[in-house]
Amino acid sequence: MKVIVVGCGRVGSRVSRQLDRAGWDVTVIDGNEEALHRLGEDWRGGFVVGHGMDTEVLVEAGIEDADAMVVATNGDNTNLVVGQVAQKRFGVGTVIVRVLDPARAELYATLGLRTVSPTSTAISVLTEAVLACSAKSAKVTA
Repeated sequence: MKVIVVGCGRVGSRVSRQLDRAGWDVTVIDGNEEALHRLGEDWRGGFVVGHGMDTEVLVEAGIEDADAMVVATNGDNTNLVVGQVAQKRFGVGTVIVRVLDPARAELYATLGLRTVSPTSTAISVLTEAVLACSAKSAKVTA
């Protein structure tokens, strides 16, 4: 299975390494060539320097044969556009897009784009943690 990961920051690099270890054919796209060091010395996948919104860069990375794409740059607009291009123009079957803004993630999910919102996840986990603590520590009055 072939996957392209756009963005080689903390999230993209970790996802790339995990997919590589799982046996996927992984190619990473990032505008900063130095981001390659995040993948480690044992990196077996590909790396293309460029912007994920550049269709020539996507083609160079192998998007025409990709089974999946993960888009995890630090910009919601970039992620959403790249995800839509991969899905609609290149017909990539599985496209997962990181979107920090929960409202936008929800909107684009209704339009058929698979979104992951770390902000929404953090809100849920933090709220559940606080509620779990308050349920266990009922206030005692004397």
